[in-house]
Amino acid sequence: MKTLGVIPARLNSTRLPGKVLKDIGGKPVVAWVYEAAVKSPRLDEVVVATDSDEVMSACVANGIPATMTSAEHRCGSDRIREVSRRMAADIYVNIQGDEPMLKSEHLDLLLSPFYDERAPNVQVTTLKVRIDSKMAKEPGNVKVVCGLDGRALYFSRSVIPYDRDKNGYAVYYKHIGLYAYRAAVLERFAELPPSSLELSENLEQLRLLENGISLYVTETTLDTIGVDTAADLERVRAALSHG
Repeated sequence: MKTLGVIPARLNSTRLPGKVLKDIGGKPVVAWVYEAAVKSPRLDEVVVATDSDEVMSACVANGIPATMTSAEHRCGSDRIREVSRRMAADIYVNIQGDEPMLKSEHLDLLLSPFYDERAPNVQVTTLKVRIDSKMAKEPGNVKVVCGLDGRALYFSRSVIPYDRDKNGYAVYYKHIGLYAYRAAVLERFAELPPSSLELSENLEQLRLLENGISLYVTETTLDTIGVDTAADLERVRAALSHG
């Protein structure tokens, strides 16, 4: 299988404009993401997909392969679908361009279900990390609950599961927004209209669940901090400065 990692890098983000080009230790955020991604032995190639001349220039300056895409895309998956029209692969990996704390181990775990006994049933994969009840209450931390076979049952900004009896059974997992898609599912996903749950929670992965497409979720012990706000950026700078 050929596996292509695609880093969607949009410049005009709402909460922190230009976040993928913010400097961390002398490098833009997107360079941290790329350098982690290319260390994964399970990725055959990695490319940045952007709609910004400024991002493209930064990629060229940092020796990062990049391609221009339309500014009309609603989400990263749509941008990756455009890339798939010119770069053929069996599996496409959506690597968020605002995750400078990404490790190659994340990508190895993300792709592992395509190589184990579940492989014939695996169409889409993603990751989760265990968090405490305090973190679970933050809407910015998207929670996921899974079945015993690892398939996602639901994603929510609300606290799930609800700990009604405080009996110690509730365990909380944060969703880490990396995805790996088989090519056919990526194509189908882009053709589906936004679903009601997706629009309610503002979570595009719910479109897959509402249309009967399973997501297999692998647990990692390595949390990340996505750069969505100025405060996130400072947290990441502090974390990366300490190695």
